[in-house]
Parts: sequence; structure tokens; C-alpha cells
Amino acid sequence: MKQLFLFLLLTPTLWAQSIPPPTLYPNPEAALQLYRSTLLRLRQEYTNHRDLPDLKFFLFGMGDRTKYIYRNGRLINALTGNIEEQWVVKNEIIVPSEYLVHLTLDEGVTIQIREDETGVWILQTPPAKARNVAKMPKPRRVGATRSVLNLPRFADHTFGLVLRVLHHEILINVVTGTDGIGRPVPNLLVYQKPWYRDAALMAMVMRETGNLRLIRDWIMTIRDPFDRNNAGIAEADNPGQVLFLVSLVADQNHPVVQSALDSLKQFKRENYIIGKTDGAEHPVFQTKWLKYGLKSLGLPDTYVIPNQYDSYSSLFWWDYTAEHVAGKKFGEESSMNYPYLTWAEDHFYSRTEKPEKRGMLGTIDYPLSWEQKASQAHYPGLTVLDKGFVKQKLAFPHSWHAAEMFLQLFDK
Repeated sequence: MKQLFLFLLLTPTLWAQSIPPPTLYPNPEAALQLYRSTLLRLRQEYTNHRDLPDLKFFLFGMGDRTKYIYRNGRLINALTGNIEEQWVVKNEIIVPSEYLVHLTLDEGVTIQIREDETGVWILQTPPAKARNVAKMPKPRRVGATRSVLNLPRFADHTFGLVLRVLHHEILINVVTGTDGIGRPVPNLLVYQKPWYRDAALMAMVMRETGNLRLIRDWIMTIRDPFDRNNAGIAEADNPGQVLFLVSLVADQNHPVVQSALDSLKQFKRENYIIGKTDGAEHPVFQTKWLKYGLKSLGLPDTYVIPNQYDSYSSLFWWDYTAEHVAGKKFGEESSMNYPYLTWAEDHFYSRTEKPEKRGMLGTIDYPLSWEQKASQAHYPGLTVLDKGFVKQKLAFPHSWHAAEMFLQLFDK
């Protein structure tokens, strides 16, 4: 039995070793134009746009891999700021949908940084005058990026290339700690701890793409049914989110399950729960999450969703859509700063007789997701990317936003 377990544990590593390294991507210009044409179609469908600073950078290191930033000819460790590689670049092409940066150096030398299912790679051609196929430099894997990921192409989806980028923006925000555990955070530069709500939406995407193993160990270590990220408050939507997360990798015997059930006493009112979420009471949203968590684990459920207006009710679009009282929707400021709210609301109404497309899109190729002016974000962490973002309090990519967009477009 031990030998079988060891074999299963090593299988992904052995598979990664058996896959040949990537070759030079043949036509990055054409790939970029194809991606931009897909983005254009999406922007024609979703007409609310926001200007974002076009920083011309790309993040490498999805999932449990070391995180890197490419910008201005440098490959930088995103979490330490160390410059790992540096080139004098004549021209660069960033192709987000191919996880590719294509660099042209002096004397016709080409450098490509590529991320694929087995790691982050640097590929290089020699100078044009010395080019010989037999002497082509071998692809070199960037340090601590050897791991197996599922990176679908979503070829059967209208916005498949956009889904590729959104998937990247979710997986890039899984950060592995010194304990070897991958934690899903809203943004790798300004958040150090997972938020259960964001993590739950990220997990929905990882379930679709076969990458739940990236956060399995983190879920197994959860003991507190509250993430306590909003000024230390025990938020009433958290227990349901924790129960759902547990259901993805374990069962009712997980230690946090009983803690989550015991915690409900402080929120229970008649046959529903009510407490604080984002500083306000959202009993419909909170009870929906609880019921969904209980259902996901096959636990008894005596709760009833209250029949009242709740601005967060429409954030819960994948179940209980009939239990909703219409009212004021999220405004433009919320959509600009917290675009995940409007994308979730759109998804909710897309499942009714009154579909809407108010979700905000940026005007740049990459990233596609962001968050601004969040009360609990540590914006000085953006210094490694660009000091200007610290003052703007603008962090991207953002995993909840990316997940809401992904799940909406994937659902089409």
C-alpha cells in the first residue's frame, strides 16, 4: 500500500519529466493579434470600460511555482524583488493568452519566456550570423517552477483566449509558503492571507480545470471557520464558504466542520442567520452560503432564506436564484473599484429573464482583473511592480474578479 501511495504521489513529477520542453513559439505577433481580436469582441459585448495604466508586464509562476515579474527586460522574483535575469531588449512582445514574453536582442538574438504545464522556461536563439540548428541552446527551466498544472486552451469557448488569461490570473494568486502549502490569496502582492469568499470562487474555477490539488493542503489545515480578515470580525458568510471548501477535498469528518456548525449560534435568528459581512448585515447572502455549504457536505439543513432585499443576494448566482428580492444594484463606483461585484451580479441576472451585461472591462491587454481602494490591502507590496500603484491603491490581477469573469464566460 505504501508503495502504491508513493507511486501516486510521484506520478505528476514523473509525468512532468517525461514531457519534452517547449520549443520557440513560432509567431507571437499573430497570436497577440488573435488574442486582441477576442478581447475586442468581448468589449463589444460588455460596453462598460475603464482606463487602466498599461504597464507592459507579465507574471510567471502559476500555482505552486515561484512567482516572477517580467518588466522592462528584467525577470524579477515577485516576492523578494531580486533580479533573476536581465537583458538589453530592442523589442518585446507580450502574449498573455500564450503565457509568453518574446524578446528581440542585439544581433538577432531571440529570448522567449514561456510558461506551460511543466514549468517556466527560457528559450534562446544564438546570434543570426552564428545560427546553427545543431548548436541551438537548450531550453532552461527557471528555478523552482517544476510542477504539473492543467492549463486548458478552452478552444470550444467563444472567449477561450480570454479564459486562458483569466485562468492564469487565478492560478498566479496561489502562493506557496515556507511550509510548502499553497494558499489562494486575492492578490499575491498586497494580501498575505486567504479570504474564504475569494478562495471559494477560485476553487470553483480550479474544480473546472482540474487544479484543486494546488489548494488541497491549505483546505485540510483550516481550523478556524472565520478568516477574520475584515478588522478581525467573524463574518457570517464564512462558515458556509468553509463547508463548501471542505466538500471539495474532504468530508464531514474534517476538524473545522464541527467548529463551523458550532459558530452558527451567534448568528442564528429564527430560521436564518444574520451578521456582518464587509461591515454590513447581509442575511440573504449569508444564509445562502450556509445552505450551500451544508448541502455540499450532505449535512442537515433547517435554514430558510429570508424573503427580504439584500444587496449581496445577487452575488450568489449558482444556486437559490429564485430566493431573491430585487432592489438597488451596485453602482458605477463599486464597479470601478470592486468589479467582481458587478460581474457576479451580471451572472445572477443572466440566469433570469432579465440578463444584464454591466460588468466592467479594462482597456489593456493584461491583466484583465483588478481591485482598487480596498480597506484591508497592503498596497506598499506593489512597490516591486510599480511605486505609482501604491498611491493609486490599485492591485492587479485580482483572483475574485478573475474568477467571476471566468465563471460567467465559461458558462456561456
